Amino acid sequence: MISKSLLLLSFLLPASRILAQTYITNVTVADVEHQKYIANQTVEIRGDKIAGIHPAENTTIPAGAITIDGEGKYLFPGLVDAHIHFSQSGGLYTRPDAIDLQNRRPYQEEIDWVHEHMDETLRRYLQNGITCVIDVGTTNNFLKHRATFTSSFTSPSIYMAGPLLTTYEPPALANLGDDGPFNLATSIDQAKNLVREQLKYHPDFIKIWYIVGRDTNMIEANARKHLPIVKAIINEAHINKTKVAIHATQRITAQLSVENGCDYLVHSVDDEILSDDFIQLLKKHNTILCPTLVVHNGYVNTFGHRLTMSEHEIRMSDPFQLGSLLDLKHLPDTSLISGYKAGSSTPERLAYTRTHNSNMAVNLKKLSDAGVIIATGT
Repeated sequence: MISKSLLLLSFLLPASRILAQTYITNVTVADVEHQKYIANQTVEIRGDKIAGIHPAENTTIPAGAITIDGEGKYLFPGLVDAHIHFSQSGGLYTRPDAIDLQNRRPYQEEIDWVHEHMDETLRRYLQNGITCVIDVGTTNNFLKHRATFTSSFTSPSIYMAGPLLTTYEPPALANLGDDGPFNLATSIDQAKNLVREQLKYHPDFIKIWYIVGRDTNMIEANARKHLPIVKAIINEAHINKTKVAIHATQRITAQLSVENGCDYLVHSVDDEILSDDFIQLLKKHNTILCPTLVVHNGYVNTFGHRLTMSEHEIRMSDPFQLGSLLDLKHLPDTSLISGYKAGSSTPERLAYTRTHNSNMAVNLKKLSDAGVIIATGT
């Protein structure tokens, strides 16, 4: 069923941009709002917009219109992935700040690979039914070159933030120039200037990496210590009519972000169950949240040599990068690799992961039930 619907999407996307009037006839439409299928429909497209969805037997198609026979097929709304990073390949070697294997594959090779395979990557999104992506932290080079891939018929709609503005820069990803995913802010004036510099590349929004450490005794103190810089970035962006997304996984960083004007919370709060007061705070400010529930498990299972692939992942993912996620099983058993494997499998780490996964699931249910806007993102 999915393959048929995606095939239909592949016809629809280019056609909608170049044809004045198109009809997809006798198709089964997925009504995602009411969670049901509606059979034998005809979808009318004018220019690049859906003009109507009508029962096939009640639809008269004008002479000269383009028709696509949808009999036996399904038509779904395009999916949105609201958390991607073009500057990351998705493979094992793309985060040297998480595990540094640059002696095996230099990070610059990863960056070069990503740029060389952009057309294939964008096609892969469409093949999976994703017609809109939001890059919540890219590089200046991707912002500079966005016009070369956003105009393609085989590209989803693309929205991008520039390099993450942060009070902490991982050493493994420092000093990379226009290929750098981070811009370090150490003062209020520098934070404002970094926003102004980034706006020259016309990002769709500004992204903050609000990192304060995991020492539970210091989280709130560190969060408040860095808050003036975070506030300066938000204010400067809003003065320039640009929205702000913030990476905030602790309740206190998320709370301070929303109280000071954050538009989009990236990742779940995972260190505690959210209070009703916090949920009402999000609703009051119309803050959007993207939970990214699967991210943490992906790292832990990869480092712990427990990663398994679904049939769909094997069939639809980039084979080189998907295969690289299993490289830890085959690389020489260095102290680094064995240390990561052991550290990802301790009872303490597994208990920590279970607790955080449970917190994220409970929080998502509470947020959804309360009517907070949830964005889907991987």
